[in-house]
Amino acid sequence: MSDPIRTVLAHAPDLMVVRFAFDAGDRGALHSHPHVQSTYVQSGRYRFSVDGRDFEVGPGDAFVIPSDAEHGCTCLERGVLIDSFTPRRDDFL
Repeated sequence: MSDPIRTVLAHAPDLMVVRFAFDAGDRGALHSHPHVQSTYVQSGRYRFSVDGRDFEVGPGDAFVIPSDAEHGCTCLERGVLIDSFTPRRDDFL
């Protein structure tokens, strides 16, 4: 188990697009941030927790995580997530 590999694909002050590559068993630890986040599942399977609600997602699924919502995930099957953040996550630069 390790951390996913993060690649910033594009960014401007108001928007950032980031690719996260996960191996099975990788985790995105529970956290929150002031940014609104949209997640698109390009491939793989994941179990997410968003503000205490757990759900599974797979290829083609997408959802929005509100500002300041506590969230995290566990990768069930190797894959890639594409996340968009508004505004940009300067901590990723």
